[in-house]
Amino acid sequence: MISLSERELIERLAWQERLVHRDKKTSPVIVFLYTPLCGTCGAARKMLDVTEQLLPEGTLLEADVNFLPVVVQQYQIRSVPALLAISGTPDKPPQVLYRMGSVQDILNFVRGVML
Repeated sequence: MISLSERELIERLAWQERLVHRDKKTSPVIVFLYTPLCGTCGAARKMLDVTEQLLPEGTLLEADVNFLPVVVQQYQIRSVPALLAISGTPDKPPQVLYRMGSVQDILNFVRGVML
């Protein structure tokens, strides 16, 4: 996973929104949101490490929500761990996955966003 600061993440999300508003189909932006001291986030990270091996390189990004107040407020992130997915098509709103029960659940979510 590629780790991003708040500025980098905001720039990437803004770029994605500009492309989508121009009706250009792009690959989705999928961000794993976590906090370092969260035990559940650690378990989710292990599942994401497995998931990442089954996806194209660079598909998943990560960011620590302790340093993302603007993103947390803008996308109304309620808890961690979370997967924030910004679709590459204009008709799909942002999606957030909070329950990461298994690698298969995560794969289904990511693949659903990528279609």
